[in-house]
Amino acid sequence: MNKDFPRIITFLRKERGITQKQAAADLEISQAVLSHYEKGVRECGLDFLVKAAEYYEVSTDYLLGRTVQRVPSSVSDLPDSDEFRHLKGNMVNQINRRLLTNTTTIIYDLLTQMGSKRLTNTVSNYLMSAEYMAFRMIYGADPGNPSNLFTLDNNRFAHQTAASMLLDTEHAATVLEQEQLSLSLSPDLLSGYFEKGASSLFNLIQFAERNVKSNLTNS
Repeated sequence: MNKDFPRIITFLRKERGITQKQAAADLEISQAVLSHYEKGVRECGLDFLVKAAEYYEVSTDYLLGRTVQRVPSSVSDLPDSDEFRHLKGNMVNQINRRLLTNTTTIIYDLLTQMGSKRLTNTVSNYLMSAEYMAFRMIYGADPGNPSNLFTLDNNRFAHQTAASMLLDTEHAATVLEQEQLSLSLSPDLLSGYFEKGASSLFNLIQFAERNVKSNLTNS
């Protein structure tokens, strides 16, 4: 059993000035269970570890006493590709959700700084197409689900959406050129601007590029 975890979650709760009853309700567990976690009587699972990290806005490594940094400061602070494969499904879900949510926020903040409505609309179209594609693949996994939710043909939507996303990419390049848009950025500047979110962006870049290289290598 990790000896630091009980001490740290107790400290974080008291630091916020909230009762054990309130924290337990927020974390969707009983007060008795939380009391056991805080006393070190019972060991929590990965699901609670991730939920507690999000609740107290710290990293799981911080909760486990593996680092004194409350939030990751670099790509290396999140699991590498080999560790990532062995995480439980819900923990992977939570990490991916955080990466995508934080990175999307950064993208829209940067678009706001660039001040182009055309570029914002084009990027939004691209991102919505990606979300549409993902949802439709999940929805279509059960052939019994009614198809009247969609207007694009089931046998052609993937190719049509992919083509549309490529056109959005070309349109974005055209807008950048026509409106002479640019934004001076670097890893250091991004870390300074976005603090917590920057680590998610850096990790998303790393995971995405690994996936692209892996898919191209294995195709």
